[in-house]
Amino acid sequence: MSNTTSNVLDQILTPFTECLTPDVAQRIVEMQASSETQSRLDELADKANEGQLSSMEESEYAKYREAFHFITVLQAKARHLICPK
Repeated sequence: MSNTTSNVLDQILTPFTECLTPDVAQRIVEMQASSETQSRLDELADKANEGQLSSMEESEYAKYREAFHFITVLQAKARHLICPK
């Protein structure tokens, strides 16, 4: 994910996270992928590291990475709301 994408995502999520209550922010911080999702992501990551992804798997892996990037930014914003520095 490029810095430009991260900056755009940050700008889009700021107004959203400003609406969160501390309880909702805490729930967002605690969110985790299901065991099935994590297992599939681990499998794709291993295959990617070995250079063994098919084109369909590359596309799937890219979508997972984008989704997890989104969630990571959202969780960081939620953490900041709970415990501002």
